[in-house]
Amino acid sequence: MNEPTASISAFRASISAANGPGLPASISGLPTSISGLIDSWQSIGAFAADVGCGYEAARQMRRRGRIAPQHWPHVVAASRRRGIAGISYEWLAGHRAAAAMQGEAA
Repeated sequence: MNEPTASISAFRASISAANGPGLPASISGLPTSISGLIDSWQSIGAFAADVGCGYEAARQMRRRGRIAPQHWPHVVAASRRRGIAGISYEWLAGHRAAAAMQGEAA
């Protein structure tokens, strides 16, 4: 009778292990923000190394919540290598547009 509870606990543990603690992600595991995407890596330095940019550039991407378009091909490729499904040019463009609209409202 405890099988469903055990299955749910195992499922939650696998999601937590895959996404890391406190990572903002949708139920599918897709990050819901640029900072959430960057937090999918062990560190900002690891993200910077995978994407091919400097540490400070990666830190600013995370802080601002947007990634400059010249980095998109590397971010998409690095996300695929890490198994982060759903990260595409469209996903990045949508988050860039949202960040721009927030900037206009401020």
